[in-house]
Amino acid sequence: MVQNHDYKQARERMVKTQLIPRGITDPRVLAAMRKVPRHLFVEEALRGEAYNDHPLPIGHKQTISQPYIVALMTQALELKGDEHVLEIGTGSGYQTAILAELSEKVYTVERIRPLLEKARKTLWELGYTNILFKAFDGTLGWKEYAPFDAIIVTAGAPKIPQPLLDQLAEGGRLVIPVGGRFSQDLVKVTKKNGHIIQKDLGGCRFVDLVGVHGWKE
Repeated sequence: MVQNHDYKQARERMVKTQLIPRGITDPRVLAAMRKVPRHLFVEEALRGEAYNDHPLPIGHKQTISQPYIVALMTQALELKGDEHVLEIGTGSGYQTAILAELSEKVYTVERIRPLLEKARKTLWELGYTNILFKAFDGTLGWKEYAPFDAIIVTAGAPKIPQPLLDQLAEGGRLVIPVGGRFSQDLVKVTKKNGHIIQKDLGGCRFVDLVGVHGWKE
């Protein structure tokens, strides 16, 4: 049985060997990555691998992203603490927890209901109260609560869904993997004076973003 102390050491090692050397410099992001117990978001059999430098399966053909990718996407959102953030693809709930640490409110959408329910339970048990959950097609966003200061999409899309661009606040940031089904580029979008400015953050590989404005199943 791995003790909590060992997990804390594993998180510290993850930050020092995987994140800082690759350019994760935001102190708030690093603090959140040091704090959130990633091992509680994976199956018990995989807990020993939770802080390793790769994604892990979480069932339903979905994955929990590699720690570096979580940190990279989060850092790109430039969160200060007062934002309302939309997350498309709750998955395990790990990225949701990181966002909840760094923003005022997180609105998370997941199309696979069993994953959503499991994530909700884990996040509730960890004491997070600033998260709203919805089982829905994430490519449509969450119109009732728009506009959002930041939007993060944790699945690969053939193009940026228009509803997400529409629901991004002026000055807001959106981070999304865009490309084919087997490889994508991580794209950061900033909305300035109604215009969309795109920046490429590098190559990546995510599961498919399925929905009306994404891939078909």
